[in-house]
Amino acid sequence: MVTRVAVVTGGNKGIGKAIVQALCKQFEGDVYLTARDEGRGRDAVASLSSEGLKVNFHQLDINDVGSITKAAAFFKDKYGGVDVLVNNAGIAFKVADTTPFATQADVTLKTNFFATQDMLTHFLPLVKAGGRVVNVSSFVSVRSLSQCSPQLQERFRSEDITEEELTGLMRRFVDRAKKGEHKQDGWPETAYGVSKIGVTTLSMIQARRVSKERPNDQILVNACCPGWVRTDMAGPKATKSPEEGAVTPVYLALLPAGETEPHGKFVSDKAVHAW
Repeated sequence: MVTRVAVVTGGNKGIGKAIVQALCKQFEGDVYLTARDEGRGRDAVASLSSEGLKVNFHQLDINDVGSITKAAAFFKDKYGGVDVLVNNAGIAFKVADTTPFATQADVTLKTNFFATQDMLTHFLPLVKAGGRVVNVSSFVSVRSLSQCSPQLQERFRSEDITEEELTGLMRRFVDRAKKGEHKQDGWPETAYGVSKIGVTTLSMIQARRVSKERPNDQILVNACCPGWVRTDMAGPKATKSPEEGAVTPVYLALLPAGETEPHGKFVSDKAVHAW
């Protein structure tokens, strides 16, 4: 019997670590905490192991395609694929950060959208029948979408937007931000928000594709908002603990076999929200 496996990116701290912790308790199979930095990743594994949890580590830097392909090959060889994939790794500049907006746009989109897209490109084909894919987005994506021009909103919400078109729009935002023209072009003043619009929309595109290409496999792909969580990223004033933030991603990761919904949705507090 092949062992089931769950993989979490950016698992060494914050929400990612809390997701790993919950999966170790609830998922029947092997759980892999992945992190860019091997030392920090192994420290996180040691701290979870000290709680009596069984957790595995694999180095994975989503900004390095070589690292992604290496990890993908490992899970394909050892497990024949993956059963649960949680794309949690991401970054955010602090509100007070004085880094120029053009740089923030480039760096934020590179990690939160393009690197997550690379993960899905290499890992989605490995997701087994009955698999679950959870892309950690944010409510900021919904708020930022409402601040886009009507034309952009229409495309991001459309049923026929392709991955190619979405990629082009994300590149366009970075390009316009570098020229200081993003507002005139209909974009909001938030690189993080736009990056998460990309993640949510990509989740919907991938869900439609999986349903079309593998209709009998009952794979569910969703985007979610963990909430405002006390992490290095969100700061100490946030309302939720990392454990509370992990609830919705873990709920989606563990949707029972045979479930058909939610799929291709944006989920917060275990409920589907309008996009």
